Amino acid sequence: MKKAVVVVLVLVALVAWFALDLGQYLTLAAIKDQQARVDGLYAEHPVWLIGGYFLLYVLVAALSLPGATLLTLLGGAVFGLVTGTLVVSFASSLGATLAMLVSRTLFRDLVSRRFAGTLSRINAGIDRDGAFYLFSLRLVPVFPFFVINLVMGLTRLPARRFYWVSQLGMLPGTLVYVNAGRELGQLDSLRGILSPGLLSAFALLAIFPWLARAVLNRVRARQLYRGWQKPAQFDRNLIVIGAGAAGLVTSYIAAAVKARVTLIEAGEMGGDCLNTGCVPSKALIRSAAVVQTLREAEHFGIRAGTPAVDFPQVMARLREVIQRIAPHDSVERYESLGVECLHGHARLTSPWTVSINGRTLSARHIVIATGARPRVPHIPGLADSGYLTSETLWHLEALPARLLVMGGGAVGVELAQAFARLGSAVTVVETAPRLLPREDEAVSEAVAAALRADGVTLMTGYRVLRVDEQAGEKRLHCGAAAPDGDPVTVTGDALLVAVGREARTEGMGLEELGLLRRDDGTLDTDAHLQTRLPNILACGDVTGPYQFTHVAGHQAWYAAVNALFGFARRFAVDYAAIPFVTFSAPEVARVGLNETEARAQGVAYELTRYEFAELDRAIADGCARGWVSVLTVPGKDRILGVTIVGDHAAEMIAEYVLAMKHGLGLNKILGTVHAYPTFMEGNKYVAGEWKRAHAPGWALRLLARFHQWRLR
Repeated sequence: MKKAVVVVLVLVALVAWFALDLGQYLTLAAIKDQQARVDGLYAEHPVWLIGGYFLLYVLVAALSLPGATLLTLLGGAVFGLVTGTLVVSFASSLGATLAMLVSRTLFRDLVSRRFAGTLSRINAGIDRDGAFYLFSLRLVPVFPFFVINLVMGLTRLPARRFYWVSQLGMLPGTLVYVNAGRELGQLDSLRGILSPGLLSAFALLAIFPWLARAVLNRVRARQLYRGWQKPAQFDRNLIVIGAGAAGLVTSYIAAAVKARVTLIEAGEMGGDCLNTGCVPSKALIRSAAVVQTLREAEHFGIRAGTPAVDFPQVMARLREVIQRIAPHDSVERYESLGVECLHGHARLTSPWTVSINGRTLSARHIVIATGARPRVPHIPGLADSGYLTSETLWHLEALPARLLVMGGGAVGVELAQAFARLGSAVTVVETAPRLLPREDEAVSEAVAAALRADGVTLMTGYRVLRVDEQAGEKRLHCGAAAPDGDPVTVTGDALLVAVGREARTEGMGLEELGLLRRDDGTLDTDAHLQTRLPNILACGDVTGPYQFTHVAGHQAWYAAVNALFGFARRFAVDYAAIPFVTFSAPEVARVGLNETEARAQGVAYELTRYEFAELDRAIADGCARGWVSVLTVPGKDRILGVTIVGDHAAEMIAEYVLAMKHGLGLNKILGTVHAYPTFMEGNKYVAGEWKRAHAPGWALRLLARFHQWRLR
């Protein structure tokens, strides 16, 4: 009932406003034409005029109608600086609060249902420092005030706090605009435009946002850095902690622009990706793929026999691959680029200083890029079971006869399939009802079928309750997620824990600096990768939200540029076209939305799908499995997301990443020449499928008649 009443009142007011064309009276020309009359009314009936003006201003602000700026100028022209500022200040704050309450009544429940996750994160920030955030928006209006009113209505910021923060935050700007109105009201000829008073008023209007931002930044800095003594001079421009993908790229960019930069690493250069992650895992997957090719060689007319796996040699090759790539990330290379490389454990002792090996280094900015490590859940008996992770797995010298894998995400799937192809009897235990739960169900089913074909036993919908070991045998005691499921115990010779990754943040002094962590343990940063202390930034797995090497490198550019040049301009990280790849067989590659996410977010879409069973190159290579599926805006070729399942999916997705990054639709892909025969043709053919589905039927019928006529 309350919502219905609000809707009726708002609609009546809006209809009256536009039907009577009341906006025509809120133009500068109209105000100047009626100035003498308004001045006369104010002289005769000041209270009534102020009251009517006050109510009109509240109505315009509450309904988010255009004209608030001109009303403010009018207030200065009619009432003068002091009275005008008081009236406008209270009227604008009251109207803004009403607009916020209207938005809260009409839209908050709807938005909460559709975007619960996003809104919960926004509300967490509002609970923490919502008043200061709103104050900064009021003082330096990055967005129009009516937008701020409507958006704040969607949060749980109390109305009373919204009012008084708006009252204080808008007061300086109100004063500047009322003063400009007062100067305009004193014009009696065109020559008055060049009067010092009016020119000063307009100059103040122009520079006020810059002054307000500077003052606000100074106040905030004093608040944030209270208790810390800033060095009078810095040793370096930038200190980067962590020499993984994020830290290496950050240091590289800083050195390229001739900044003095120090890179600190406690472990090995190259981080997880080179030493325990991407590089060794892909080398292992390649060996496993060769074994599988030999098993299937007869299908290609070749008798290769049963392959014999020399597992120590497989691991030796893996280490050789790391050694061949290591020079790209070495101390020698980065020192040749101008980066000072130090080995040791870094600890922040102030917002500008870092302690390492008994030395204290200072820098104007610090970038934390310490990465992440495998997450180990708190399960009884697991700590004493001698488990493996994606970090320790590479020390194996003998192939486990039976391998248990805890986790059915990307890492668990990739390694489970690789070991199964090398000859292990592999069992995967996953709590979710299916593998790769973030992908579409059809994708999960395709990958699950491939793993089963390679001999992997899948136990989805089971949670590990307890782990123990008897005579060298690992035992997982599992409970079924389904109410009617029976408990199960599975055994193996080795246990791999692959249930995700957690940020490395401990032992660095972050707690003493008051740097915040999110619920998932990652270091909290804003859109510019700045922490609570703006001169300390973070990038890569330590902050997320995507823990991929290519995202770490992507973020590193923003971290370096925002640290070194943020005083002039800062850049928000662009996550619009981030590719996701699972290097299973078949590969799974994705960018943008999939169907599961689109439905969850209420995004309307059209699906176009092309099967690799129709692709010439896939048929020739004997891997005609999988598909390309594209989500587009209904009736348009604009791409919302792409999922590719099949061999070479990781390479094929790059064309769609490029397309989405630069706003290219399926028509552009269809018009691009693709070499024949290649897997990349699949991208063109799916665009062709979309084109056929959207061909204008009337035009085709007309053409058919035209060609029939031409036969005569």
